[in-house]
Amino acid sequence: MRSALEGIRVIDFGQYVAAPLAAMMLCDSGADVIRIDPPGGPRWDHPSNAILQRGKRSIVLDLHNASDLDVARRLVQSADVAIEGFRPGVMKRIGLGPLEMTDANQRLIYCSIPGFGEDDPRAALAGWEGIVCTAAGIYDPPSFAGYFKKGEGPVYTALPLASSYAAFIAVHSIVAALIARERCGRGQRIEVPLFDACFEMMGVAAQSIVGKPQSAPPLKINMAAIGRYQCADGRWIDLSPPLRGFKWFAEKFLPKEANKSGLTDIFQPDPERVQRLRTLLTEVFKTRSAVEWERVANLQAGNGIAACQTTAEWLRDDHARDSGCVISVGDPELGPTSQAGYPASLSETPMRAKGPRHPLSSDRESILADISSGDTRQTLKTGEAVLPLAGIRVLDTTQILAGPTACRILAEYGADVIKINNPRFENPMATMAHLYVNNGKRSILLDLKSPLGRSVVERLVESADVFHQNFSLGTAEKLGLGETDLRRLRPDIIYSSINCHAEGGYRATYRGHEELGQAVTGMQVRAGADKVPERAGWPLCDFSTGHLSAFAILLALFHRMKTGEGQRVQAALSRSGTFLQIPFMIDYAGHAWDEPRGQDAKGWGALHRFYKSSDKWFFLAAHQEGDLDRLAKVTGLESINATPTNDLELLLESRFQSATAEEWTVKLNSAGMSACVLVNYEESMESLLVKQRRLSVVRHHPEIGDVRNVGSPAKLSRTPLVPLFGAPPLGRHAREILNEVGYGNQFEELIAAGIVNSGPTN
Repeated sequence: MRSALEGIRVIDFGQYVAAPLAAMMLCDSGADVIRIDPPGGPRWDHPSNAILQRGKRSIVLDLHNASDLDVARRLVQSADVAIEGFRPGVMKRIGLGPLEMTDANQRLIYCSIPGFGEDDPRAALAGWEGIVCTAAGIYDPPSFAGYFKKGEGPVYTALPLASSYAAFIAVHSIVAALIARERCGRGQRIEVPLFDACFEMMGVAAQSIVGKPQSAPPLKINMAAIGRYQCADGRWIDLSPPLRGFKWFAEKFLPKEANKSGLTDIFQPDPERVQRLRTLLTEVFKTRSAVEWERVANLQAGNGIAACQTTAEWLRDDHARDSGCVISVGDPELGPTSQAGYPASLSETPMRAKGPRHPLSSDRESILADISSGDTRQTLKTGEAVLPLAGIRVLDTTQILAGPTACRILAEYGADVIKINNPRFENPMATMAHLYVNNGKRSILLDLKSPLGRSVVERLVESADVFHQNFSLGTAEKLGLGETDLRRLRPDIIYSSINCHAEGGYRATYRGHEELGQAVTGMQVRAGADKVPERAGWPLCDFSTGHLSAFAILLALFHRMKTGEGQRVQAALSRSGTFLQIPFMIDYAGHAWDEPRGQDAKGWGALHRFYKSSDKWFFLAAHQEGDLDRLAKVTGLESINATPTNDLELLLESRFQSATAEEWTVKLNSAGMSACVLVNYEESMESLLVKQRRLSVVRHHPEIGDVRNVGSPAKLSRTPLVPLFGAPPLGRHAREILNEVGYGNQFEELIAAGIVNSGPTN
């Protein structure tokens, strides 16, 4: 079958997670990826390399050797894309820096994924995951209206969140740059620092109305109807916000008197009602197994429930395998493996692994032969830089976080995004989500169920390139907005869907939210360890699904530029939950599951973890060869290298109490290690450095005033991301949109019939 990136050559210099993961996703999308490793192989010797290196051709090059360096330079000159994840300046010092290589190969897209950006004063600091997330505020997560718990002190996770998000942002930036290159003929430089990528995890939670105290609006819901409950088999289920199916569930399984008394009305948040309902639900859920509850609730009620599985269980899960979230690959070192599959699905250019990782340098001869053929890819078009999606129209009918996030990203690449909401939908201006996820979009409130409203949408579809929806399965077809319906109007349209679970498995019809993507894939069990499963303090699956959806849409648009062919693409929360856990998304004979888990986790060991100083927490990364001896030379840590391994953590805890976190980090960083003082997300958003890097920006919203939002983490040199205007009042652009599609003369009629709501200003 065809692949979206067929004919694209990628040179992968990456080590650890972020850059190799980005290159792997491009490889699965059809690119020819050449993996360059140092003598001895990858710097990170880990089983997940079976995922990160699958399908890539391999060559070992010593970049300190002149002959090998020349080979590397010629490879980059022959490539479409180069990816590296070193500290800024490392590649420049050996002559392979972004400026040098894009000058030598002007069609090259050179993507750097460092820990801290080139213009960040911390650029020289080793950007370990723990350091980066500590600096950004990721390990001190919010408590969403009492919805998620916070532990005592920082909550460390073994998941490489910054690396994963940076990889997701990098791949859609690269594909956007490929689209721009098709339009103007030239490549460009891209930088996606891990630190900057962290802010995409925060999203709405890090937002505030300027000049007003920051507070989350109280949830007007009985919180007993949201949470984890233990079942008859001892396993747990997660009950997602059940706004549709809970009434059926209550009538079917709860006592009649509870329903008659109004106890099961989930919009009654009285504390006494909460406790009584929680007691009833605790008893009821213990009558069946977790899997039984998941199926009966979803199939009969459409109520969001998911079994809280381990990662190992997800790797064996029927739905995960049938949907391609998990695939089987025979690895040359590990043997048969179950491993993470694909981050999205595309109907005409499906992602597929090209096979297992290749033995180290096994492709040397074929790679050298390629660069001897003289392919330098220097053919250039003339023309000014054009935004990747200039002239592209996107219709966004999605709600909440994941779906709108994808289209916000498309707007940053220059698309004209029209946000369509129900005219009777409660005005989300009162919520924080709309003020973030709908930045940069024009707004119309339109009744999709009415024949005339559907006619307006059909006229919009005729001029659209992308139709984006997150209806439950089958709803779009009932509205006359299914793929087949729209393709009759616009044969080459990209039809994009977002769902809780990936298509192709038995959960495809199940409703769900953020929590359920975490639950089925193992994230909640990991966060809860041996106790009650815990939800992450950030909507990790939602925002990552938005990025992976944007990646899939951009792949489809790139393919359409070449072929004229549209297709269907889908992203899903459980797919994203899989890709957020890449180091652990592999199973094979003899695999041992061993990583920091639970709300009390502070790190991987004595030399890579959080410590409490005399005033604050800070993160220490001193786990590299020679670091222990370097520690012993730091004033206050003398002779620490003579301490028995089992006693080292306790001794460091004691020693670090003698000075402040700032004093320790200065000394440790000066001694050649990495350390960082813990900040929370609010402090991070208000810091001068974050504002200077445009990761914390102020946008004006007509109904609200100035709002501080998370900014954009990707830096593209020729086609920088579009600064987005603040999310408009709902319906603000109704008249102008109707004028554009020939319905302007019916504006008053549509308003009078309730088919269009013009909002407060039209």
